[in-house]
Amino acid sequence: MNKEALQECIQKEGQFSFSRSGGPGGQNVNKVNTKVLLTLPMESLAFCLSEEEINRVRGKLTGRINSRDELFLQFQEERSQLMNRERSVDKMAELIENSLKVQKKRKKTRPGRAAKEKRLNAKKKQGEKKKSRSRISIHD
Repeated sequence: MNKEALQECIQKEGQFSFSRSGGPGGQNVNKVNTKVLLTLPMESLAFCLSEEEINRVRGKLTGRINSRDELFLQFQEERSQLMNRERSVDKMAELIENSLKVQKKRKKTRPGRAAKEKRLNAKKKQGEKKKSRSRISIHD
């Protein structure tokens, strides 16, 4: 899946809603609806993703899917509504792309002989250090 096709799919199928943004921005914050809420119905991803990929997205992004089975994202970093809209599409595509990546299985390994010896030597050194801190008793 290439990123441009995914962004185009999000642009076509996503619903954008705008509201007033919080944070710095002076009077612009009080006057302009710059915060973007992008919602994308999961079934609309069928145009650009396979069923298996959609299920993988569902599994990885469960916290971003609402009760109506829509993937949602809020974006309010820029002062302009247009910039926030463009960046929200990019961010949504990035989220979907990252959720599609399959992590490699971790191979179990054991420490080698040198690593074991190094650990034991460090433990002995630490023990000697603590032993040298104890009081020396003089018996006549």
